[in-house]
Amino acid sequence: MSPSNELEIFIDGASKGNPGPSGIGVVICSKGKTIKNISTFIGNTTNNVAEYTALIYALEEALLMKSEVIKVNTDSQLLYRQIKKIYKVKSANISGLYNQALHLMSGFKQVLMNNIPREENVGADKLATKAIKAQLRKVL
Repeated sequence: MSPSNELEIFIDGASKGNPGPSGIGVVICSKGKTIKNISTFIGNTTNNVAEYTALIYALEEALLMKSEVIKVNTDSQLLYRQIKKIYKVKSANISGLYNQALHLMSGFKQVLMNNIPREENVGADKLATKAIKAQLRKVL
């Protein structure tokens, strides 16, 4: 990939119980094609922590791919508004993740954040849910 590659990324975090078993889903696209899917169980946590963890995984992966410009799509209004500094981060659980996400974002020339409807984030949502279901099957 060229160093100036642009990536479009869809992220989602899911939690069964809030807090409860949680997973993340990340869909990374280049030129309209999916080039990587991430579906990872992250333990027992809240939905907001899962959303931020998905963002961090996505940012780390994009940096590893040497992307300079990324467009991140999330259906989490809270995450979107906190990253855009419309809302303050008040939760101690989120504060460290928020700072880590901002730090990772500084590694890009440009980061565009979009708040999209849930219907447009089906791929990432399925990956997050799949991670939880796979873990719960292992436990049973």
